[in-house]
Amino acid sequence: MTRFIDVRDLSPSHKLIDVRTPTEFAAGHIAGALNVPLDLVEARIDDLDPNSPLVLVCKAGTRARLASELLAPCRQNTAVLAGGMDAWYRAGQPVVVSSRSRWSLERQVRLGAGLLVLLGVIAAFTLNSRWILLSGFVGLGLIFAGLTDVCAMGSLLARMPWNRNSKLHAIRNSSTNACALKG
Repeated sequence: MTRFIDVRDLSPSHKLIDVRTPTEFAAGHIAGALNVPLDLVEARIDDLDPNSPLVLVCKAGTRARLASELLAPCRQNTAVLAGGMDAWYRAGQPVVVSSRSRWSLERQVRLGAGLLVLLGVIAAFTLNSRWILLSGFVGLGLIFAGLTDVCAMGSLLARMPWNRNSKLHAIRNSSTNACALKG
């Protein structure tokens, strides 16, 4: 059974494990959180201190709940941050930003695939029925990506200028121990 913890009930003794993708994590995370994406949780279980109470974090709580269920046979001291980062933001809590905010690559692929399928269907009805092949091609690409974990659209999108590493540099202010980004 999944245990939930409220933002107000977090304490320094909790070890925060953020199960979102690295891009989501970089766009904004709780200070001190460790990024262990959901698909790596089982492989990294030995990296997690068995004596520290873990609080699993994601955007809204769904992936963190799944991670909690994966860890349940091995870890009894886990909880899920109720409402995830959405609740953290609503509570006005600070976040650490490691890069320019951008959509995760997975989200970009879903948007691109959806647009191409829609375009293929609309063009098939309005221009020429052969345009439906575009939708079929995208569907085959998604099936191939699901079976092989190789996504041509993701590889292409990763090369786009908005997905390249930021040229921002961190500047530490010694008087306030704050860190800002400078372009």
